[in-house]
Amino acid sequence: MFPLRMAVRASVALAAVGATGQAALAATVGLVPHRAVYDIVLKEASDRSGIESVRGRMVYEFSGSTCKGFNTQFRFVTRIDVGEGVRMTDQRSSTFEDVAAGKFRFENKSFTDDQLDKDVKGAAAEADGKVKIELTGPDKRDIELADSRFPAEHMLEVIARARKGERVFESRIFDGSEDGDQTFLTTTIVGGPKKSAQTDPEAKAVASLGPQDYWPVSIAYFDEKTKDDQEPIYSQSFKLYENGVTRDLTLDYGDFVLAGKLTKLEVLGKPDSDCQ
Repeated sequence: MFPLRMAVRASVALAAVGATGQAALAATVGLVPHRAVYDIVLKEASDRSGIESVRGRMVYEFSGSTCKGFNTQFRFVTRIDVGEGVRMTDQRSSTFEDVAAGKFRFENKSFTDDQLDKDVKGAAAEADGKVKIELTGPDKRDIELADSRFPAEHMLEVIARARKGERVFESRIFDGSEDGDQTFLTTTIVGGPKKSAQTDPEAKAVASLGPQDYWPVSIAYFDEKTKDDQEPIYSQSFKLYENGVTRDLTLDYGDFVLAGKLTKLEVLGKPDSDCQ
């Protein structure tokens, strides 16, 4: 089963920027409401994975504003051929994030062959230099974790650092993935700005954005409970636009790597259009 952790939307840098700083940052970086569809294929797989092929589709819908909060709806459906049979996986995530208030709600569901495997839901809030989590499913429990960024907050930070020319930085993030009870340390590497070429296979999908530059970004996720100098448990790379749109995804799960091509992009409004 694939980990439910979507690139580009989770995070928090160890460089301490409080809620006030994030609100100011959001005023200079606008995340555009949009719906993006990606076709997913297997890029490579080790013999140990047992995977012969993967085909799927990922749909990501992002809406809202820094004034009223951001909503995301995410669905990732895959058909996995393991030689002796085919497995269908379906991962769904719904979140709401109030960046200024430092609050985050999430619900993540995963299905295999139409059978529910996991349903994790809860809420998290930044308080007193910590992240306090109230899980409401499948079990009710309260957890306190180290100070972390939430997804939209982290996206704003990545874009702001990229605009400043910062190339490498570390973050601690909480995105409600897995069992919703842990943070992840991340290392982000940002390349210099690049222009899209007309021969780019995703050029048609992003034509509505106009002649915008993008940054090549790579994020590696580490389990902070293990020893130093460990291999990342997951990594992803993508091309990131200043408005938060991403494309040309590579999702590396260790034993196998998936590639995602942006096939359709719908811009649903202007950044922060409901802010007064």
